[in-house]
Amino acid sequence: MAEIEDIYPDRVMDHYEDPYHRGECEQVSHRHHAKNPICGDEIVVEMRIDAEGKIREAWFEGEGCCISQAAASMLMECVEGKTVDDVKAFSAEDMLELFGPRLTPNRQKCCLLSWQVLQTAIHSPIGDPDGGAKFGGPNLGEEQ
Repeated sequence: MAEIEDIYPDRVMDHYEDPYHRGECEQVSHRHHAKNPICGDEIVVEMRIDAEGKIREAWFEGEGCCISQAAASMLMECVEGKTVDDVKAFSAEDMLELFGPRLTPNRQKCCLLSWQVLQTAIHSPIGDPDGGAKFGGPNLGEEQ
C-alpha cells in the first residue's frame, strides 16, 4: 500500500504537516464552522475583516483527512489581503485549481469544505443576532 507522502505532491504535504494559520484569530470579526457528515471532516474559519472589506487575517481549525486540512491551509494563505468581493468571486473550480492534484468527486468534497465554510463566514459576523445572513430588501416597516 502506498504511503500518504507518495500519493500527494510535496506542496500538499507541506500544508498538511505545517499548516498556515492553524489556530484561532485573536481579533476575530467573522466565523463559521461546518462538518462533512459523510466523512467527519470538520473546519472552523475565523477572520478579521476591516471596515473596507479587506481580510486582514484568516485562520482555520479542524480535524479530518490530509486533503481537507491541507486545502484549508492553502485557502487561508490565499485569501489574506483579499477583499470580501474577491472571496465571493472565488469559485469552487478556483479552489480545486488552488489545491492542485486531480481528485475524485468524493475527495473533491473534502477539498471544498473549507471553501464552503469561508463563503459562509464572510456573511457571519461575530455577535450578529441574526446569524449573519442578510436579506437585501426593505424591512416590513419600510414598505407602505
